[in-house]
Amino acid sequence: MCGRFVMARASSDLVALFDVDVSGDTLPDPSWNIAPTNAVSLLVDAAPRGDDAGGPPVRRLASARWGLVPAASEGPAGPPLTTARVESAADEPAFAEAVATRRGLVPATGWYEQQLLPDGRRRPVLVRLPDDEVMLLGALYEWWRDPRAAVGSPSRWLLSTTLLTRASSGPAAEVAGRMPMLVGTDVMDDWLDPETEGDADLLEGVASLVDEPAGRLLVHEVSPEVADASVDHPGLVDPVGG
Repeated sequence: MCGRFVMARASSDLVALFDVDVSGDTLPDPSWNIAPTNAVSLLVDAAPRGDDAGGPPVRRLASARWGLVPAASEGPAGPPLTTARVESAADEPAFAEAVATRRGLVPATGWYEQQLLPDGRRRPVLVRLPDDEVMLLGALYEWWRDPRAAVGSPSRWLLSTTLLTRASSGPAAEVAGRMPMLVGTDVMDDWLDPETEGDADLLEGVASLVDEPAGRLLVHEVSPEVADASVDHPGLVDPVGG
């Protein structure tokens, strides 16, 4: 999976589309070239607290850094952990705790790949659903506490996320060996439920359902501009070439 994706819908659309109970104050704007360490929209279900304890989970839409920062790490230095393999995430120290209880969804309207052609050249392509349908990318998330920040400071806690990937299927298999783990709305409640104990079996079960939406994916060539993380405009998703 390439390190760029698209979220062309406004945050207000996502709030209505996915029955969000609480939304963050600083949600990211639409972007046609989301790169590692950029802010992304993250859907999570959190256990209710206080007087509402014991009730149904609270669905939140928050802004998160794309590139997971493990809670036990020294911070966001070093290469960002932008993806995690479904086949091994439950056994990896950086992801195991998040698999168990901190699973999320990142809404997107497509992602980019660099397709290897028979002559050795690569061409950038967009992978999307018909009619720019919002897809839900399976994700893990963590909270990292900055020990240098003052108590109560907005920068004291960093929310970060990584995208789960699996072997490609459908049209996506023609352009890359791996693809995001797409999560359907029919299983999103179980996936997000913090009371559902996450393990390798859960990852495998949800990943096995990807083939149906993957069969509906569309692929077309796009501008080489997508390789430049500083370029971000709606024209990036337009088809080019023959």
